Amino acid sequence: MTVTGQDTDARRAHRALDDGRSSVRLRAALAVGTAPDPRYVGKLVERCAVEPEFFVRDMLTWALTRHPVAVTLPALLREVGSQRAQARSQALHTLSKIGDRRAWPAITPRLLADPDDEVARSAWRAAVLLVPEDEEAALATALTAQLGRGGRETRLSLSRALVALGEAAEPALREAATAPDPGVRAHALATHRLLHDPDAGLESAVEEAKRVVALGGGAGRAAGGGSGRPPGDEPEHEGQ
Repeated sequence: MTVTGQDTDARRAHRALDDGRSSVRLRAALAVGTAPDPRYVGKLVERCAVEPEFFVRDMLTWALTRHPVAVTLPALLREVGSQRAQARSQALHTLSKIGDRRAWPAITPRLLADPDDEVARSAWRAAVLLVPEDEEAALATALTAQLGRGGRETRLSLSRALVALGEAAEPALREAATAPDPGVRAHALATHRLLHDPDAGLESAVEEAKRVVALGGGAGRAAGGGSGRPPGDEPEHEGQ
């Protein structure tokens, strides 16, 4: 069998992507993205699932976005069903960067509620970018079901996703602001404030939400008491 120069280049690139040195893997991903070739797609997707270095993973994603969607999309859609959390997370991240809405059906409720926070966060980001307009309200409901989970970064990611949905998230956030769990209520209130006042910042929104919850507030306060103001703009009682 005749080995062409292209075959040799492909094998060399594959070896470089598996090299033990992150600098070599980074350069290999850059080279593959600079000169796209469908033969690289499978290896790029495979490497995304196991690559330990953030900057290399980011370059792998960039390299995938440089290839034809007709080649990358099927491979990535298969990967979102992987048993490996990093494979799911990176595939979702890459789908969000590609931005092809044909990937929307792959963003399942199971992925939106994935027990791995990184996977869930990637699913949330991809979902708000890919969701059809007529499904935004349903997505908002699915996302508000995750309110209160995880640490600061996870909660911030979820708030950002809901804020990105704009007015479509309003009814679901109002409903979540009446939840029995005070953590869920506080997260819903903080997100609602960010929706109406993006410059408020998460920390101040969270602190205000905690005060509202401690005072027994809920959906009414989330709506600015019916005044059109975001929560926190109403005057508080003396001594509170």
